Amino acid sequence: MSVRFAFVGFRHPHIFDMFHRCQAHADIDVVGCCEEDATTAAELTSTGQVDVTHTSYATMLSDVECDVVAVGDCYGRRAELLAMALEAGKHVVSDKPLCITLAELDRLEAIAARRQRVIGCMLDMRDLPVYLGLREQLQAGEIGEVHAVSFEGQHPLLYGKRPMWYFEPGMHGGVLNDIAVHAIDFIPWATGHRIDHVVAARGWNATVKEHPEFQQCGQAMLRLDNGAGVVCDVSYLTPDSFAYTMPPYWRFAFWGSQGVLEAAANSTGITVYKNGESEPRTVPLPSGLPGAYLDSFLQEISGAPGTLHLSSRDVLVAARTALVLQQVADAGHIGQPT
Repeated sequence: MSVRFAFVGFRHPHIFDMFHRCQAHADIDVVGCCEEDATTAAELTSTGQVDVTHTSYATMLSDVECDVVAVGDCYGRRAELLAMALEAGKHVVSDKPLCITLAELDRLEAIAARRQRVIGCMLDMRDLPVYLGLREQLQAGEIGEVHAVSFEGQHPLLYGKRPMWYFEPGMHGGVLNDIAVHAIDFIPWATGHRIDHVVAARGWNATVKEHPEFQQCGQAMLRLDNGAGVVCDVSYLTPDSFAYTMPPYWRFAFWGSQGVLEAAANSTGITVYKNGESEPRTVPLPSGLPGAYLDSFLQEISGAPGTLHLSSRDVLVAARTALVLQQVADAGHIGQPT
């Protein structure tokens, strides 16, 4: 029997990955699509991207029989949309981030627990060959115990092309929660060590003078439960003309007791610097698992046995850690347990 998905909000392009996967999935029926923003709804219809069936979310929830609601609206609207679906007895899956405050996350967790519903998220870094390969090397003990991690998640701002709601007060919620959540999910999964402390974090505006309140840049230090340190930069400072092609784009380095692993989103292999060897070597990438975040969500809501590639617990832990990180940056002070 097919799982019935209804979509709400298409104001961030990430949601189209899930939308197209659902359309092509043998076990999913897309039974409704809602866009409450009139301009976006008209554009979706005129371009043929989406058959918009509803312009009122409350009406769609009331009238459309569905098992899952998938959310891709502005970050600042997601918590309420997710809460409404959970209260209606639907499982939910969202683009990242789920929400922009810890109070919103507390509310979502409480409703999901009471209604016994699953919360999923498009944390698809786990699905990509580069990061699956890094995890394989770490789990195999190739560099021994991990003692330090660094990652660079800088993005182009693409001002004028990026949705303008990013720059509206209360809609974006901060660059660390926006971008770093991918790595916050990936690093514990790859290393086997959870993030147990936010040591320091900072967010600021560097070049977006039209919107001085917009948090464009973010840097942070975190700690893993084995004492390892993590440092990162997730700023919107990549030159627009290079977009997502630069070597540092989502580059990770894992420093261990027996060597170093290094790779980025655009890498064709994983570079290994092993203690005792005098030359670096490149390990080929494994096959990716495209759409594994969605298949794992389907497995969890069906109650099928087996290990989950990405569980609702993983999603909620990553969301909470990212929000604590953002809170530390916003408060301008150092140190807060997760």
